[in-house]
Amino acid sequence: MSREITSIKQIQEEACRELEAAADIETIKTLSVRYLGRKGFVTLFLRNVSNLPASERPTAGKQANKLKNFLAQEFENRIEELQEKAAQEERDENIDVTLPGRKGDKGSLHPITIIGNEICDIFLRIGFDIAEGPEIETDYYNFEALNIPKDHPARDMQDTFYTANNFVLRTHTSPMQARVMEKVKPPVKIIAPGKVYRCDSDITHTPMFHQVEGLVVDENISFADLKGVLTVFIGQIFDRDTKMRFRPSFFPFTEPSAEVDISCVMCGGKGCRVCSNTGWIEILGSGMVHPAVFENAGYDSKKYSGFAFGMGIERIAMLKYGIDDIRKFFENDIRFIGQF
Repeated sequence: MSREITSIKQIQEEACRELEAAADIETIKTLSVRYLGRKGFVTLFLRNVSNLPASERPTAGKQANKLKNFLAQEFENRIEELQEKAAQEERDENIDVTLPGRKGDKGSLHPITIIGNEICDIFLRIGFDIAEGPEIETDYYNFEALNIPKDHPARDMQDTFYTANNFVLRTHTSPMQARVMEKVKPPVKIIAPGKVYRCDSDITHTPMFHQVEGLVVDENISFADLKGVLTVFIGQIFDRDTKMRFRPSFFPFTEPSAEVDISCVMCGGKGCRVCSNTGWIEILGSGMVHPAVFENAGYDSKKYSGFAFGMGIERIAMLKYGIDDIRKFFENDIRFIGQF
């Protein structure tokens, strides 16, 4: 300090002037010691407060403590400011502006989404509409409207997640059959894609999976129409050389019912581990709509006929991509998902 201290105001003015002129952290630390150290100006002033008249001591002590806190904060702020400036200069020195920029990772569609879109596109091209409905269904639409009354053994095939008040997480997208037929007069030609839920969990089943249901209703619809539609679909989702066959089966909402097999996409029908050396792989279920389903929907089953089919999107994706474990679709491993 260039001259003798006479007041708190003078200490503050001198300290602020020197702090403003300080250009490095060491200088600021020296100033901190000069003003706030054991022998600093503010400390000495506080020690000498007792020499002042009694009436001035409270005010002087209060002002000195206030200045002490103020200067401590100012020194700290200035040090942080210089540290940040030095860090920024160091970062700037380490940046090579001539290098090309780093591109961020791009997202991609999930394989289930890719195959689901492909399936929908195929059916849209041959005249189907898309219908969507709730994932939490009533027992009526999920079962009873589809000719699966209470205590029917077919319910045991679809161990079900029930919620309160007789609602259920839908076990298939087939409820859209009943919902659409209640509101639309024939002809009807729809597919219903969406999530479904069942109590399964292994390498080929998960508690939640994706399904596409199909429904066609009109006068004079026959099994040959079902075969024609599925032949077009399988030829486009796989290839035109893929063979197809029907096997008798049972579904409560279709009669007759049939499982649809295709020639193994892994071995071309020659026989391998994937197809258990049979040359065939099951791909979907189908059949002619049961008259009871028409009656529940208010359709004249003697005038109208129709067919329905349902497939798991995961199963189609596993066959197309050669995936052996359905759980890989839901593990969110970016290395797996990024391949598609």
